[in-house]
Amino acid sequence: MSRRAVSRRVTRITLDDADRPVVRERPDQLAAEEPLEIRVSGRPLAVTMRTPGNDVELAAGFLVSEGVVRAREDVATARYCAGAVVDDVNTYNVLDVALAPGVTLPDFGLERSVYTSSSCGVCGKASIDAVRTRSSFDVSADAVEVDARLLLGLPDRLREQQALFDKTGGLHAAGLVSASTGEFLVVREDVGRHNAVDKVVGWALEHGLLPLRGHVLVVSGRASFELVQKASMAGIPVLAAVSAPSSLAVELAAEAGVTVAGFVRGRTMSIYSRPGRVLTGSDEKERHLERDQLRPQP
Repeated sequence: MSRRAVSRRVTRITLDDADRPVVRERPDQLAAEEPLEIRVSGRPLAVTMRTPGNDVELAAGFLVSEGVVRAREDVATARYCAGAVVDDVNTYNVLDVALAPGVTLPDFGLERSVYTSSSCGVCGKASIDAVRTRSSFDVSADAVEVDARLLLGLPDRLREQQALFDKTGGLHAAGLVSASTGEFLVVREDVGRHNAVDKVVGWALEHGLLPLRGHVLVVSGRASFELVQKASMAGIPVLAAVSAPSSLAVELAAEAGVTVAGFVRGRTMSIYSRPGRVLTGSDEKERHLERDQLRPQP
């Protein structure tokens, strides 16, 4: 698919050394944003604004976060709808996922109203209870440990792999990392941070890796509630974000047992939940573990 970036002519204004505006016209690359309608067994479930590409992963990851599927065997097929055409050309903007026999269909009564924007992963949910989807995986029991220096290096390494960001400057990224080796398994970009995460989770589902015990999810933006939820639903024990978490994100992380590291920049970061998983030296680790044991459990 070649629609991930779109070329447009722009007027670029720059001040010269004498503070005089210099005007030039030049081509520029924009991150593509198009709607994707996700259908399950022919019925519309959600419309999300996304960057085209890795759409099957996106749909699969979305269904994991909704609690509809938890293993690759739960998905029978995923294909673009033949009837979604403009001028006799398939738009590749409608994807139908057929679930395997025995997999319970989602509650279409909780169908997303109107659409899910590129900035909101839970917009349009019919109720607050529906937002707090419960994970099938016990993330709190994951005994993963990750070196603090490894975490601090992840944002720069993620940025190095953002090829489309280099062209457009307008995309979020998410990456899946082995906590033990520091290896990036997959990186995905999208105009929506929740879409980028869904693509990563969908990739993991397709490769039979769920639950993602012993892994770190690193994101280029903030740690919002929906990203913590998606990490929990995929069984990911550690979420590292370049920017801040929200209060509700930290509340959910403490409840679900997800370690959230925010403001992971340069040589500093803040750990908002389950700090005992982050290794900073044996003495410091013991102090963290003691605090974890003393902290009231949700």
